[in-house]
Amino acid sequence: MLSHTGYSRLACLLAGTALATLAGTASAADLSTAAAVAAVNEQGANEPSYEVGDIVVVGKGQTRSVSTLLPANLETLPPGTSVQKALNFLPGVSAQSIDALGVNEQSLTLQVRGFNTTHLGYALDGVPLGDGAYNNYNGLTISRALISENLGRADLATGIAGLSIPSTSNLGGALIYSSSDPRKTWGVRGSQTFGSEDTKRTFLRLDTGEHHGFSAYVSGQYSEQDLFVNQDAWNQSTGKQLNAKARYEFERGAITAFADISRTNQADDAYLSKDMQSRLGWDWAGYAPNWQAFLDRAYCSVTGPTAPAKCVPATAPEKNSDVTFTNGQILRNDELYYVAGDYRITDSLSVRGQVYKHTDKGAGNNWIVGWSINPTGNLPVQIRDTRYTIDREGVLGSATWAIGAHRLQAGFWLEDNTSSAARYIWTNVTEPFSLARFLKGQPNNAQWVQQTTWTTRQFYVQDEVKLLNDALTIDFGFKSTYSKSVAEAQRGIAVNAPPASSQFASGTLTAKDDFLPEIGVHWQITPEHELFASYAENMAMYQGGFKLGPQSVSQAVWDAQGHTLKPETSNSFDGGYRYISGPLQIALSAYHVSFNDRLLQYNPCPTNQQQNPGCGNSFHNAGGVTSTGVELGVLWKPVPWATWYNSASLNKTTYDDDLNWCTATCVVKETEGKQQVDTPKEMFASVLTLQRGGFSASLMGKYTGRRYYTYTNDQSFGGYTTFDLGLSYDLGNVGVNGAKLAVNVTNLTGKRYASNFDSSVFAPDDAAGSIVVFHSSAPRQVFATISFDF
Repeated sequence: MLSHTGYSRLACLLAGTALATLAGTASAADLSTAAAVAAVNEQGANEPSYEVGDIVVVGKGQTRSVSTLLPANLETLPPGTSVQKALNFLPGVSAQSIDALGVNEQSLTLQVRGFNTTHLGYALDGVPLGDGAYNNYNGLTISRALISENLGRADLATGIAGLSIPSTSNLGGALIYSSSDPRKTWGVRGSQTFGSEDTKRTFLRLDTGEHHGFSAYVSGQYSEQDLFVNQDAWNQSTGKQLNAKARYEFERGAITAFADISRTNQADDAYLSKDMQSRLGWDWAGYAPNWQAFLDRAYCSVTGPTAPAKCVPATAPEKNSDVTFTNGQILRNDELYYVAGDYRITDSLSVRGQVYKHTDKGAGNNWIVGWSINPTGNLPVQIRDTRYTIDREGVLGSATWAIGAHRLQAGFWLEDNTSSAARYIWTNVTEPFSLARFLKGQPNNAQWVQQTTWTTRQFYVQDEVKLLNDALTIDFGFKSTYSKSVAEAQRGIAVNAPPASSQFASGTLTAKDDFLPEIGVHWQITPEHELFASYAENMAMYQGGFKLGPQSVSQAVWDAQGHTLKPETSNSFDGGYRYISGPLQIALSAYHVSFNDRLLQYNPCPTNQQQNPGCGNSFHNAGGVTSTGVELGVLWKPVPWATWYNSASLNKTTYDDDLNWCTATCVVKETEGKQQVDTPKEMFASVLTLQRGGFSASLMGKYTGRRYYTYTNDQSFGGYTTFDLGLSYDLGNVGVNGAKLAVNVTNLTGKRYASNFDSSVFAPDDAAGSIVVFHSSAPRQVFATISFDF
């Protein structure tokens, strides 16, 4: 394991010698992290050029399905919107979130070609962002890593990622984000947004301009927004974030440094069941600030000597089980830093080196029903306090050598990570107060406390060969992956240690494969027409953290299940056709994926009851899953001031076998041939953008097909269509240079629907519609922004 001193020395070495990979152009053969980083800084021969105002670029020259989102597309959505949510209009992508900005941690989910959030890979400027999960153990979301105005581009490989992506979760594709570089000229950018639900957001960025090869920027944002649901107090979310980037370019290379400091404090929304929604509507939430009304109903659900006499049962359509004061608060404090160096040793040989450091302190605080004993009077309320930490550091390096018709590349990724998860229960509640803070003092009880150390080692080699006057490109190679997690149950800091029945397990898991091949072919038939095909094999490391991985179970469950677990794997085929000529870009692709040892998680209790006895996790191997589909993307620019993008996707992702569902007993569930949960079969999107003079307008529409939340497909939510509208007008030099006024309307028609699902409570069936599984969508919301750029 590299020590902190070792990382510091390596960072100094990088700064002193400017080692780097791929200081040249991006490769057509590998949508790799390094290639994407390089492409931001220099458009390569195989990278499609684009103009200011373009929203997306089809992956010209790539051997696999690729779409590139450009910053101009973010103008359809309010400032500060998560880049991940902005991908929703691309083929095969379903990006869900309850809030208009897509930054709520618990509700941000992604589905791409039948692979969910945690089966994709993510990286920012070469730095791994983990598996994208809520309650993350090995990374952070793009919203906490990068202010959206600082995006350079986002490359989405929908089916097969490049070999160099630093990820142990990408059974499917990968999202490679690149931050914008400092500008070459001095300047200041800023904006102020006001909108629905008392939204306020301020953004400011200062660029130094280039001075003898050195340039830098520092930027920050602050945001506030209230919940849209019926909770009238303690309902505010805030975000504070700082990004800084510095770059020094010299004759044969460059040194880049980046820093991100993020403080997120989010009020959460209630998960609902179909039964609850039918009784209570889309906006059911907490009683806050009416503490007494909450207590009256909470007394009905606890065991205490005075509780029966104080119980005031809920009146229809409410039930006693619906009661909640607030739905809790999510806190995340992140710091992310990297230093990277690029150096062209010769015109044909380039190297890259990068070191990074990421720390996270998180908490999830919730009011729950339970008995609190106090000198001033007992109450039927407790606080559930869930805590998380991440402390990871890593190094990446690679080299690229162009020799004749070959372009050889080799690289490595090393990461050491220590993460922890703990749940404490406070049984001394006396009165209501804001949970928007890290709780201090000694909790009364511990439910579980676990620390996990992760060791990740990855290596890859590949060769890209160009033949027939560069008309034919073949890339092939493999990666070797090793990842080990050692979980340790700990006592924790509470007065009472975790009981054996709920304490998480101690145990070790290892996922290893020395040969995961990938091969791709690209044929440039004519300057406008091209064909591509690729094949890849992948393996995912077992997940970690609370509610996610197979080590987040009791020791008894671990002893019964741990030795039988196998890492999830996939075999993916991807092929298609592109037409790129002047104002028209067309990309048509088809794919077939075999997903093996699909691991299903199950928790029998909804989120607001998971502190109760019998609410432990269990994991079930569903065997194989097969995914097939077709996707189409068309970008048409009929006149210089109009762009029209359309996408369509058809997907069939089904379980290969019936599920032997074993809890207290084993029951065979008829799942063979049933559509995978949370995977729409059809999706269609359209984005029309107009720019004329100082005026611009963008209308985005998206249809998402039916989604199931049970493995037998007995329960689902129907398809729905939403629209988002963005309007702006350049005010010219009215008082401030580059002034612009913008209005954004999300969910233009006010359509209400089930947005994201809680994957931890998916079950074989739900005849009564009682599983608390989904968040409701936000209603129509309006935002106005004044910005300047000079």
